[in-house]
Amino acid sequence: MTRYQVLVVDDDPDVCDLIRDYLSDKGYIVSVAHSGTDMRSRLQQATPDLILLDVGLPGEDGLSLARYAREHLDIAVIMVSGAGEAIDRILGLEVGADDYITKPFDPRELVARIKTVLRRYQGRGGDGEVATADTNGRVRIGHCSLDMTRYQLFDGQGQEIPMTTMEFELLRTFVEHPNRPLSRDQILGLTQNRDWSPYDRSIDIRIARLRKKVEPDPENPRVIKTVRGVGYMFIPD
Repeated sequence: MTRYQVLVVDDDPDVCDLIRDYLSDKGYIVSVAHSGTDMRSRLQQATPDLILLDVGLPGEDGLSLARYAREHLDIAVIMVSGAGEAIDRILGLEVGADDYITKPFDPRELVARIKTVLRRYQGRGGDGEVATADTNGRVRIGHCSLDMTRYQLFDGQGQEIPMTTMEFELLRTFVEHPNRPLSRDQILGLTQNRDWSPYDRSIDIRIARLRKKVEPDPENPRVIKTVRGVGYMFIPD
């Protein structure tokens, strides 16, 4: 049986002790950090499977730390906050959190959410998995195929479809993270394009253009799907 490692980041020692004791009883390996500096230090020492991250930390807040985790690691993140406002949940998901839970919470609900998020990560095969390539080394994307080595996109008849460098970077990001919702901020970090803002429309416009190239029906996308309140997700054939 796999014993997953969870890093709890919260400045309240009592909350940390409560979560650590409960999760440990459920078979998880739990470590604790009380600040952003502490979290960064622990991540340099070992990479957990999931971070349980409080939003209202002193100093560097949880939203900033979630963004940092998303830009540097491929691990699950669940945000925890005492605020129940919808805007807090949206911001948490925008910076790349996989789920959001508000205090006070039932420990059983927390475990259920952790299991769901980890199952999602396990289902995509862990770090580094990409969508399956064909015998020509191309990855199927809708009615097209992407040559990851030659930076080329082909239609169903084998004809090359022109695309920009940024369109290729977007497709490569989706191929390397199949079946996983990606926020605009995650896409920004994974493509390493700092000219974008995760809150403007540039990513949406580029994805709309990509859909016209790879989707059989761009008006009803089934390959690059919109995940409401989060971002986009690539669904391989």
